[in-house]
Amino acid sequence: MNNPAVLQINRIPVTEVFPRVEDGTWAAKAVVDEAFPVRATVFREGHDQLGVAALLLDPNGTVVQRRKMIDIAPGLDRYEAWLVPPTTGAYSFQIESYSDPYATWCHDAAAKIHAGIDTELVFAQGVELFNRALNRETFPPLAAAGIESDPALPAESVKVLKEAIKLMQDRKLSPQERLSAGLASGSRRIFEAHPLRDLCSRTKPLPIFVDRKRALYGSWYEVFPRSYGATQNADGSWTSGNFKGLEKDLDRISQMGFDVLYLTPVHPIGTAFRKGKNNTLTAGPNDPGSPYGIGSPDGGHDEIHPDLGTWEDFDHLVSAAAEHGMEMALDLALQCSPDHPWVKEHPEWFSKRPDGSIAYAENPPKKYQDIYPLNFDQDPEGIFKAIWDVVTKWINHGVKIFRVDNPHTKPLSFWQPFLAKMRQQHPEVLFLAEAFTRPAMMRTLGMVGFHQSYTYFTWRNSKAELGEYFTEVSHQTDHLMRPAFWPTTHDILTPTMTNGGRGAFALRAVLAATGSPTWGIYSGYELVESEPRPGFEEQNNNEKYEYRPRDWEAGKEFGIARLLTKLNAARAQHPALQQLRGYQTLDTTSDEVFAFIKYIRKENSPTGKADAVIVIVNLDPHNPREASVKVDTSLLGVDLHYGRYQVRDLLDDQVYQWGTDNYVYLNPVDRPAHVFAVESL
Repeated sequence: MNNPAVLQINRIPVTEVFPRVEDGTWAAKAVVDEAFPVRATVFREGHDQLGVAALLLDPNGTVVQRRKMIDIAPGLDRYEAWLVPPTTGAYSFQIESYSDPYATWCHDAAAKIHAGIDTELVFAQGVELFNRALNRETFPPLAAAGIESDPALPAESVKVLKEAIKLMQDRKLSPQERLSAGLASGSRRIFEAHPLRDLCSRTKPLPIFVDRKRALYGSWYEVFPRSYGATQNADGSWTSGNFKGLEKDLDRISQMGFDVLYLTPVHPIGTAFRKGKNNTLTAGPNDPGSPYGIGSPDGGHDEIHPDLGTWEDFDHLVSAAAEHGMEMALDLALQCSPDHPWVKEHPEWFSKRPDGSIAYAENPPKKYQDIYPLNFDQDPEGIFKAIWDVVTKWINHGVKIFRVDNPHTKPLSFWQPFLAKMRQQHPEVLFLAEAFTRPAMMRTLGMVGFHQSYTYFTWRNSKAELGEYFTEVSHQTDHLMRPAFWPTTHDILTPTMTNGGRGAFALRAVLAATGSPTWGIYSGYELVESEPRPGFEEQNNNEKYEYRPRDWEAGKEFGIARLLTKLNAARAQHPALQQLRGYQTLDTTSDEVFAFIKYIRKENSPTGKADAVIVIVNLDPHNPREASVKVDTSLLGVDLHYGRYQVRDLLDDQVYQWGTDNYVYLNPVDRPAHVFAVESL
């Protein structure tokens, strides 16, 4: 048996490359104008100096960006650079390594001239090196390695190098003066911008898919359309709300700064095994059923519930939302009620019990008798086509974002080709995975193509938990999955939210809105709806099973809507809050005060300006807390004035003078948090 071919290692090896997903099987994640880090371990034999660069390649394979990689862990040979993709598409990146003869000469020449040895040899080598730079001569030639040749130097650079050659050859000058000509800042800048790249090689291209900005940044507002305009009649029956009723509330929602309007399923609802109030097994005559029990004689996933309106009404809602600056997101719940047309037309798409009946969904001890899950192992091609047709129909009606219900209960072997084809034909369409599941599945859903994911943020409460998790999603899994932070959902009301009242709703909104570029709330958050269903971690009188019109005026006493407006305005104003990366937890002297900084360096900013926001939150929803907060001022991106700088609270516009160590006092009643924009003095 022959041995497999051995890949020849390069003279200047590049190992442990990041980001790379399953060795390049799938693309890592990026969005337009968001800088992403490229890292690698690079080293070589001997003492000669080396250079490393990160290259961004556009979908045509053309190098469109080149950035020098910096040694970020001296002694460990770990290099890093940040690349910023300018447009959407299937990009890739490479890492280039090379011998840097100029850097080697600078090091050796300084040592030898200081020691007074080999003086003329040093300058002869320097002159030869500068002439090579003028002629762009590398060894071996770049073309031999399949690398594009360097263009000729600009005229001004040629003039600088020729003058340096002249001075290095002038024996009337002292050795130190001659050396200074070769080491001058002007020469260094030229070799920095146009390095001589001996022994140059590049890694294989690794894929990076660049999505539009909404894949990373957005403020979601979730609604059950049937509750908007719903009224209860004298006999106890209900008149459903509809798209027109929801449209009347768009002003209120958009004025709070939300830019994604998320609709739970709007399809016909089955009657067989319909659930009643709070998921009871028997529905009364006035119970509308769960919107997740999809399908009736009126149609399935590709139709609208008659109570909500017509296709024309839906199209009008999409247009009206766009006029208010909001995109439409729709729930994609791939399951069927017993009355769904697919059950009769394609019984082979469902699992059967030994008695011949179709198996309903279960998550023991929970049972969902009103839902039949699809069996993706039976006629996978037919199911693929049916789901494709459903999604593309909604796309054609203006939906460009889908919140996918429980994607982790469907095969990854379905999602990978489905999302790949969707990216090819509809690259503007985004998919959010509602995957409250084990880490491996959550990450892999991101790997195979989901643009965003629900997260464990909902259950991270303590200072230690929050710091660890915020660091994880911004530094460790940022290339795999984009987090969406939700304090509550229509299915989840944690004990923290139940017991913390208004204070908990305020502090969790601050954490969600500033900790992740994508965040969302479920309608009713403004009213501090926090009554739990006994024995369950969810809302009582759950809107999934009933109409729930709300009195928004009554919620003004809580001030939550005002806080949400301030938070979304801060996000819109500050690029640091629109990006996932650039996060650091800050030390505080209290376990109940959590602080962090979100920052963008000038060279990585879409505006060309550095940006930093410091967030400090009182994690105790009941009591005032005080602490000292320590800030790493190197991250601020502003000039310090005697170690001081100015911060402006984006929640109340108060201005403070800060330094390295700073005192804060936070009261859950009227000041649960600071969200400081960093300004120069």
